[in-house]
Amino acid sequence: MTSRDYSPPRGFDKNSIRKILVIQLGPFGDGLLTTAYFEALKQFFPESKLHYLIKEPYHRSAVRHPFVDRLVTIPQSSGGLLGYLTERLRVIKRLRAEKYDLVIDSQNKPSSQYLTLFSGARFRLGYDKRVSSWVYNIRASRAPKRYTASRRFDILRPLGIEEQPFQLYFPIPEECQGIIDRWLDAQGLYCDQFVVVAPGSRQARKKWRADHYASVADRIQTELDLRVVLLWAPEEEEDAQAVARLMTTAPVLAPPTSLEEGVALINRCRLLICNDSGLNHMAVTTKTTTLALFGPMDPLSWSPSTMFDHHHHLYVPGGVNSGDNSFGITPAMVLDKVSDILDPSSTSNAVEADC
Repeated sequence: MTSRDYSPPRGFDKNSIRKILVIQLGPFGDGLLTTAYFEALKQFFPESKLHYLIKEPYHRSAVRHPFVDRLVTIPQSSGGLLGYLTERLRVIKRLRAEKYDLVIDSQNKPSSQYLTLFSGARFRLGYDKRVSSWVYNIRASRAPKRYTASRRFDILRPLGIEEQPFQLYFPIPEECQGIIDRWLDAQGLYCDQFVVVAPGSRQARKKWRADHYASVADRIQTELDLRVVLLWAPEEEEDAQAVARLMTTAPVLAPPTSLEEGVALINRCRLLICNDSGLNHMAVTTKTTTLALFGPMDPLSWSPSTMFDHHHHLYVPGGVNSGDNSFGITPAMVLDKVSDILDPSSTSNAVEADC
């Protein structure tokens, strides 16, 4: 039997599956991308309840998701090893009380495998490559690399669910969109008439150079006659401030925003320019035209451009070896790509603004 010959174990009946748990503990980007197959899962098991286990604060990537019946969250760890173990025992007790019929471990790491094993679920689905894959009684193999959201469907193949067209969902609360719209109005910024530049990242190795971002932002304002808004997340304010200091023109610095408000802001812009980050995937949910700058990661797996034609990326193979965080990408290359994306004669890049 090869790894691709796995099938559901004896006694598996899809009509008996009433409660399903998907495990993806984090981070934000993976939390969102895992939800790509939730609609297909609910269609295959129309009578089932779908619960999603994810750590805080990453759970916010799936709040209000239309196909999640319940979010099961794990608080941020505190109290050292004892606190961690106490919390995990509490989580296992909660999972066993739910009496899940099927647990799908999308995380595929020891931290999720023991939760799967001790969940009490009769059927436990995970990937077959880990040494401890024995914890699963339904095993899936990974197909060749492609956009990670699409590749998440691989885990469902033993159930008879094939990949299908999907959307990523992140409904923006009306109050959050209202806060951003009032702020934009106060700044004299109009829907679809400004560019959002998000130079930050939680991973320094993924951050394109601040002076390069500054050069691009200046030229967008002077040559393309579009305002630039510098967007930042918590712990990224210094990245935005560094770009602002290096610019010769005056950008608009976004105010502190929640995740929901940040997404509401990119929902109104003409174009988002960012690093390879979770924000790039969040832009899929708003159908915002996006240009992502890739360094160490493979865009084949992590760029939405392979699935959505209003997403774009720049990547220079081996560019990360420059050692200066330019990734081999110059400001001129970015501006040329931006000009091409914003070319009104290019209908392939046109996306109707939600204004």
